[in-house]
Amino acid sequence: MGRFRPGFRTWLTALLLALGVGLAMLDTRDGDRPGPIPRDTAGEPDYYLEDVRLTRFDAEGAPHQRLTTPRLVHTPVDDVTRLTAPNARLRDDADRLWLASAERGRLGPGGTPLVLEGEARLTAPEERWRLDTERLHYDADTAHAWSDVPARLSQPPQWMRGERFDAWLDDNRVRLTDNVRGHHPPDTQEDPES
Repeated sequence: MGRFRPGFRTWLTALLLALGVGLAMLDTRDGDRPGPIPRDTAGEPDYYLEDVRLTRFDAEGAPHQRLTTPRLVHTPVDDVTRLTAPNARLRDDADRLWLASAERGRLGPGGTPLVLEGEARLTAPEERWRLDTERLHYDADTAHAWSDVPARLSQPPQWMRGERFDAWLDDNRVRLTDNVRGHHPPDTQEDPES
């Protein structure tokens, strides 16, 4: 008696069936599904985006504010956009770069002001100074950054602390006010001409 040997069509059918089962199992994974719809006291959002890069342009059409965030949520009731772990790249009118980050943030109606909260930081890389505070506001229309809570401004090895901070990026002006104190070590380098 002869032994049964499956033919080409039988093997092809079995291979296609196995491939179909494998693809069906891959399709049922939850890896690409978005997280739960965020809830907020302002109501249910009309949209939310994940892994976002947002660019705002000035009146001349040049990019002057870039935001990246893993999640952006907009609520129509108050027209506020909430951001998770935002990182901002800001440009002043002299095209200097300023960096800002925080644990969370929000854009007010019309996209301004940007409010960063929770370990908020503003850095001027060219000048090597950094501001640390719990809440930082930034108005892109006037290039004004401010904090109405205690802030620490540092440019190693010196630092200053105050109850309020203001910076006008286009004017390259910074001001700390109310109960200002700091540490300014003397310059210990000797003059080679002496």
